[in-house]
Amino acid sequence: MIVKGKAWILGNDVDTDVIIPARYLNISDPQHLAQHCLEDIDQTFATNVAEGDLIIAGRNFGCGSSREHAPLSLKATGISGIVAASFARIFFRNALNIGLPIWECPEMAAEVEAGERVRVNIEK
Repeated sequence: MIVKGKAWILGNDVDTDVIIPARYLNISDPQHLAQHCLEDIDQTFATNVAEGDLIIAGRNFGCGSSREHAPLSLKATGISGIVAASFARIFFRNALNIGLPIWECPEMAAEVEAGERVRVNIEK
């Protein structure tokens, strides 16, 4: 199976406080959370992310607090998934628990540029 989408590039050590800021943790509606996803590092993300886009990130994606709001808000944006060099253990587990597709691939994280159309062969 091939997943295709526009790449949103994030760096190393993107923590859960940046994915969904703590000021929104009293919200439980995934669609409302999605409106604030990543707003502290990219105010355009929530309004410009499209169904099927992919997040490409560096090492230790999802580090920090063990909040399920982080993968939930990302999934609610409609992204196809996240490709990162590595994931923080608790984020990895939370993402799997809610059905957010994630893949570790350090090579892709180092080679893809923002806005590039990417293809992920999830069988390989």
